[in-house]
Amino acid sequence: MFKRPLIALGLALASTAAAAQDAQYFVSITNITPGQTFTPQLVMTHDTSFQVFRYGKPASEGLEILAEGGDTSALVDEAGDSVWEAVTIDGLLGPGETATTMISAEEGGFLSVAAMLIPTNDTFVALSRTRLPRAGGWSRLLRAYDSGTEANDQDCANIPGPRCGGEGVSAPADDDEGFVYIGNGFHDLGEMSDSGSEVLGPHTYDWRNPVARVVVRRVN
Repeated sequence: MFKRPLIALGLALASTAAAAQDAQYFVSITNITPGQTFTPQLVMTHDTSFQVFRYGKPASEGLEILAEGGDTSALVDEAGDSVWEAVTIDGLLGPGETATTMISAEEGGFLSVAAMLIPTNDTFVALSRTRLPRAGGWSRLLRAYDSGTEANDQDCANIPGPRCGGEGVSAPADDDEGFVYIGNGFHDLGEMSDSGSEVLGPHTYDWRNPVARVVVRRVN
């Protein structure tokens, strides 16, 4: 069983570089949900061989750890030599807030972005393997995805972060969906679980896709 805690306020800015870079990019991420918060946001530049996820396929272990607990390090490790630079923007990103960073890449490279949505069981926002601009910039609206690695019981006992303080990454279970799909928000599942813990409802925490806006601009 994985027991990696949610990394929220104490994660230092992390950066790795695996090759010479000759292009610099400004990246901003805006949370456009009414009630969800993003855990520290992973921004990576890399070659074409890496993808954060594939629709309808099981999540990797690194993605599971990010989607259930907010820890970005395992996903960076999985990318390995594909990565040119990886930056984790420290701190939680609340509704309506924007975070920014600078990152390097080789010409013709790709950008990926990922963060967990809290409070959820295993929902994440992501931009996966998107071509960086050779000049100027672009913006994208990002969806929320479910990693399919934990049942969406909305039970605070199974949700990490400041709202619930529950378990982060959990062991596989029979009621896990088993594949990545587009997140479908919160539902009315009652107010208390059988064990007596709080079950969160849609009034505050539901969303409709998209959930984030990413802006990228080349600066050299």
